[in-house]
Amino acid sequence: MKKGQRQILVGTMELDRGKKLLRLGERYLAKAERTAPGSADTARLRAQVREGRAQVKQGERKLADGRTQIEDARVRLERGQRISDAASGVRFVSKDGSAALVQIGFEIDPQSISPEDRAEVVKAAADLSEVGVEAHFGSEITQEQSVVGPGEVIGLLTAALVLLVMLGSLIAAGLPLGVSLIGVMVGLAGAVAASHFYEMHSMTPALALMLGLAVGIDYLLFILNRHRNQILRGMDLTESIALATGTAGTAVLFAGATVIVALAALVVSGVPVLAQMGLVAAGTVLAAILLAVTLGPALLGLVGRRVVSKRAWRRVADIAPQGEEEHGSWYVRLVTARPWLTVLGVLGVVAVMAAPLPSLRLGLPDGSSEPLGSSAQVAYETVAEEFGPGMNGPVVVVADLPAGVDKTESELAGARIGDSIAGIPGVDSVVPIGSSADHRTLGYQVVLDSGPTQARTETTVHALLDQLEEIGAVNNADLGATGRTVANIEISERLAGALPGYLAIVVGLSLLILTMVFRSLVVPLVATGGFLLSVAAAFGALVAVYQWGWLGPVFGVHTPGPLMSFGPILLIGVLFGLAMDYQMFLVSGMREAYAHGEDSRRAVRSGFVHGAKVVTAAAAIMFAVFGGFVWSHMVMVRPIGFGLAIGVLVDAVLVRLTLTPALMHLLGDRAWWLPRWLDRLLPDLDVEGTTLVARLRQRERLDDPRNDQALEPSGV
Repeated sequence: MKKGQRQILVGTMELDRGKKLLRLGERYLAKAERTAPGSADTARLRAQVREGRAQVKQGERKLADGRTQIEDARVRLERGQRISDAASGVRFVSKDGSAALVQIGFEIDPQSISPEDRAEVVKAAADLSEVGVEAHFGSEITQEQSVVGPGEVIGLLTAALVLLVMLGSLIAAGLPLGVSLIGVMVGLAGAVAASHFYEMHSMTPALALMLGLAVGIDYLLFILNRHRNQILRGMDLTESIALATGTAGTAVLFAGATVIVALAALVVSGVPVLAQMGLVAAGTVLAAILLAVTLGPALLGLVGRRVVSKRAWRRVADIAPQGEEEHGSWYVRLVTARPWLTVLGVLGVVAVMAAPLPSLRLGLPDGSSEPLGSSAQVAYETVAEEFGPGMNGPVVVVADLPAGVDKTESELAGARIGDSIAGIPGVDSVVPIGSSADHRTLGYQVVLDSGPTQARTETTVHALLDQLEEIGAVNNADLGATGRTVANIEISERLAGALPGYLAIVVGLSLLILTMVFRSLVVPLVATGGFLLSVAAAFGALVAVYQWGWLGPVFGVHTPGPLMSFGPILLIGVLFGLAMDYQMFLVSGMREAYAHGEDSRRAVRSGFVHGAKVVTAAAAIMFAVFGGFVWSHMVMVRPIGFGLAIGVLVDAVLVRLTLTPALMHLLGDRAWWLPRWLDRLLPDLDVEGTTLVARLRQRERLDDPRNDQALEPSGV
């Protein structure tokens, strides 16, 4: 530009000199026109003046062109300076030269890249180690795609151990495990076959596996436990299987229905991936239910009386049925002796566990949450340290200019837009990443001064989105932002907005189901209130561990951050269904005792003794299965496994086995209150099997020879 300015200066001086010579020539010509207008000298002067005027005009045009070029150069320089200033914080080689950042671009969506192609990328960089270069890849490349890992296997083995301890027989313990595994395989096989029509998210089969195993084991365990107790009391084997299926199996159907409702209702979230997870998991639960009430009874008939161990047969011979029925009732007597104290104690414990809940933040995990020392975690930390935390999640801004703009106008508008974006608080740098062939579409990589999951990033992204419209109006352009960081924030907010409607649908439908099952308005409300306590405690524990970092080394949380945005709505749906399972298994026994003539408070105790053992075992199995996912190889699954494990533990131990009997004892007969008009409208589901038991007893009386003798006439 300085050279051009010198050329303009020289041209200006020459033009001024030419103008002076032209004016001198014009004076000579004027004098000659007066004295000798027809002479040869006058003609020569006329020609020189004409030539001089032409040269002056040409010089003026050149000077004007030069000044235009200088102005264009000045504008380009200013534009380049703006771009340079906006991108000054971006570098792809660290200051000390020890690290270099390489961004890999794919021809398709990164989420659609096959595991084989991901492996090829990693393999291609392996050769760099020969020249002393150590390559680390982000979580997008190294993300684990397998469903089963060591954590899941440990959880399944723990569940098998719980079954073996409870049932005391390898055959009895193997039945729930085997049926649940078959159910999971059927459900996942159907989902994989259907994936011909859709693209399955990597987390979908993991969630289906988690739930399918847990509910599949629990549902058959509930039927199996009823059947074992009946044959231990002397009931015929075939009749026992039929009665257990007709009573406990019916409870399983309706308990499973609440789980399916909760999972299928994830469709209302409006997020396709979450809807996919819910529907696939619901299909797996449906397979578990159907197998529990069909294949389960068939297997019980196949194994016969071997479903009870020899030690259990010997023990029952020495124990009266009445004494066995009262076994373990000390706990229910304890919690109902001072019911108000029990209620306050449970509420106090839940309040302490839920205390961190107000600090809940939502987001999606990034490389910082990957296992310590893994390639993704090392890559994330290196980028944050050497190139700034914002380089781990840059924002992409796209500008659409009006039709007909030329290259220069596009470049000028692009510089102004980039300069305006760089001035937004929280933006570290703005780098142009290209323009379309017609110069209408411009792209920018916007690097923030904070990491993708930091709280400050949400504020910056909202400020960026708010100001893009204004920047676009000033520059006559349409602006929009995208990228993983923006998508994560928008998805989290969208899910948070869908949560109230989802909760209303799930709770409303489940209240209807429970009202039909228990023929009571109070019991469903108690069940729902207890569920909300379990959710609050589970969320509080999640915040404390995964967001605050408490007990981080124990659970592999080395970099605390926001909870996964899918987590709350997913956890609420799953936990609600499981909580209703425990409510069904426990309170159906109370309802059965009450329907068979016991007073309300005694029915609470006898029903508790009838169902407490199986609820405890079911909760222990659920806790083991979900707990195994806490150390899963898939980082996104870990918080869900932890939340479900804590939620199940709180719901089973504190809410169902402690709070529920205390409240039912306090309510007395009012617990089973139902308006007469509603009683007439509701169908009689008879989950407790009252009608079935009555028919069996009637048949026993008719089959009893002594009844025949009593009916014979005394004389002729």
